[in-house]
Amino acid sequence: MSTVSDFNVAANAETDREHEVQLSLLQALCQAVREQKDAASIAHMLDQLTAYCEAHFVSEELLMRQKSYDDFEDHVDDHNHMLDVLREISTDHAAGKPSVFVGKAEDALAFIGNHISTRDKRFADFLRSGQ
Repeated sequence: MSTVSDFNVAANAETDREHEVQLSLLQALCQAVREQKDAASIAHMLDQLTAYCEAHFVSEELLMRQKSYDDFEDHVDDHNHMLDVLREISTDHAAGKPSVFVGKAEDALAFIGNHISTRDKRFADFLRSGQ
């Protein structure tokens, strides 16, 4: 039978894999923008990234609620900020504003990288502690 500790380790490993996918999708988007890929490809990448982030955030937030995580609200604020930025990027892209879009994509990559290395690390540590 699985223990709470086993569950926490498995949840943390799954979340880490999701973070790797999230970062790789965002890095691919930034690369596509730098290489001036066609608008349809970039729009598709944005849609994939946004859908993935939405699903990941819901999953992570459910786990935080389940564990009564003490930093839930601030963590969710970061998630909401990231989704807002992705929506702004999509709007800029649809409006044909690539110069604005490039900077926002790079900023989003830096933001999510920082989020993972700080807030998500804190949550992972919380899970590992068996809370």
